[in-house]
Amino acid sequence: MSTPAQPATILDRSRSIFPLDLDVRVPKVRDLFHMAAAKQWDPATDVDWSAFDASRYSEEQRYAARQYWSRRAWSEYGAISESPALQLRFCSDPCPPDLQLYFTIRSQEESRHAEACYRMAEALGGYIEAPVQAAFQGSVATHGVRKMALDPDTSIEATLAALVCAAEEIAFDVFRHLTQITRDPVANQICTLIMRDEVRHCALGWRYLDHRVPSMTRDELQQAEDAVINMMEKVELNGYHSAWLAPDNPASRAEVEVDRITWEAGLGATTEELEKPVFVASVQRIRRQMQDWGINLPTFRHPKIGEF
Repeated sequence: MSTPAQPATILDRSRSIFPLDLDVRVPKVRDLFHMAAAKQWDPATDVDWSAFDASRYSEEQRYAARQYWSRRAWSEYGAISESPALQLRFCSDPCPPDLQLYFTIRSQEESRHAEACYRMAEALGGYIEAPVQAAFQGSVATHGVRKMALDPDTSIEATLAALVCAAEEIAFDVFRHLTQITRDPVANQICTLIMRDEVRHCALGWRYLDHRVPSMTRDELQQAEDAVINMMEKVELNGYHSAWLAPDNPASRAEVEVDRITWEAGLGATTEELEKPVFVASVQRIRRQMQDWGINLPTFRHPKIGEF
């Protein structure tokens, strides 16, 4: 019995990297590389962990916050693995060296985000390795970017439009919202430091697509549009960043309660009532900005939001 053929990926390609090109091709992206290199921070020493006082919080609050910060760490772990996959793609296509250089720093940034979230969960009583409610894994396990990055039939532009201009943009708005409502000084400092990195993550997508869109065909723009719509409908509206958006079941309701308790304690989460207008405004802004590229996002629907 023959084994079914596996889909081809960029790893099946054979290509020489020489001559090596390190010239500036997209100056606005190269600027991000230099800014990121200059703004490094260390979760172990640049967060004032001495300011955290676990005794201020009840056992219920600490346990909820452990789950929340562990969940944050899981999403950052996913970003750590997607960065090298994208690096492979940048070299395979090949893409401007500015992208390759920036993503060396982006990988470090995602690593320190994961470490900061992990350390916060540890300070609260211990990092939790997997969702307490196993059924919630379907919402937070993956957003499919690694598969997109290695798929030769999915363009870099489509991948970056979905990952950066959509998902990362929403993540930035959520972190900015968290800096405004999180009262614990250490939790707030972590949110602020991550948010500052996310500014550059978002800028990378918009700057690179601004560079590429004028030379993209209608079919290429359509692929990018489809990728963004899929990211919105299958990932964001499935609860990847926000538990209250996940399909309604006992597992997601338990995670929403975790967020509520953590928010009430001022330890870094938010609630549906507070985050809903932030999320809707973020999607609406993304839609307006992408229209300038000829990418037209439809009206989205969600049981807890309606049409937006």
